[in-house]
Amino acid sequence: MPAIHRPASPWPVRRWSTDSAAPEQRLDYWVGAICEGFLEMSATSGTGGAFHSTLESVAWGPIAVNRVRGSAQDVFRTRSAIARSRENFYYLLCKADSAWTAGQESCGARLLPGDLVLVDSRRCYEFHFAHSADTVSLQLHPTWVEGWLPDAQAVLGHRIDGQSGWGAALSAFARQLKPELAVRPPLPSQLLTDQLGALMALALQQAAPAAPAAPSLRERIGTLVRERHAEAGLTAADVAAVLDVSERTLHRALAGSGHTFAQQLMACRMEAAARLLADPRFDRLTVAEIGRRVGLADASHFVRSCRAHLGATPAEMRRRR
Repeated sequence: MPAIHRPASPWPVRRWSTDSAAPEQRLDYWVGAICEGFLEMSATSGTGGAFHSTLESVAWGPIAVNRVRGSAQDVFRTRSAIARSRENFYYLLCKADSAWTAGQESCGARLLPGDLVLVDSRRCYEFHFAHSADTVSLQLHPTWVEGWLPDAQAVLGHRIDGQSGWGAALSAFARQLKPELAVRPPLPSQLLTDQLGALMALALQQAAPAAPAAPSLRERIGTLVRERHAEAGLTAADVAAVLDVSERTLHRALAGSGHTFAQQLMACRMEAAARLLADPRFDRLTVAEIGRRVGLADASHFVRSCRAHLGATPAEMRRRR
């Protein structure tokens, strides 16, 4: 079978190198290069006059393939930089030679060689390259990303394990996407970018932090009863209204655990009463005041409830401790 000819990319590779600047001007040159090649960002480095870095970039349909090589450095995307930017993108980064760290707002990750991370330029981020900046950085159009990932925001800044599962497949694939490949792709470009999108969807689904389970209605009822048990006259209708459910639905939810609303409310009040009666710091309070504080304004009712539920009157409980 004859070889299939693939046309070269219509987009040229753009290149920047600090070799074109004097040693004392290289970092400033580099900041300008990454702002031109990527977006508004800032960079610092402790390497002084030995600093060097290069950037190669090529547009490739819905993505741009970027390869960075150079000295140790720290890169920041700040709020002021975001305000100055007319465009925004997602970036998928993979670094194979050494560990580094990345952070997107409050989420940070330590990345091992081969790991990946996804960030959104509409939010602050920072990268810390302690040993070298040699990285593949794929610039992804937001519409394209959000067509593959139903909730891209949930995985921003999280480590994507590049050593196992779909993360390993994504890491291997991403590291092959170099500017020279984008210029002359071995297969149709859309096929390759679709492959990237599918691997991202699989790997990021695997990497996504588990969402906490929503509390059940029964748990929400219990929480609200604990919060409001001290209100005299609290009713099931009051709690149902706050939870935006019918009173019937509330009673049905509690019936599943074998309890009624009145039982749950009284149990909560008696637990609070036992705690106050066992603590000498509250001895200055009368029995009637303690009853009022747990939602039982009638002192005699409070005494009877303590005897029935706690096995002793309030005065007896104080003497026994």
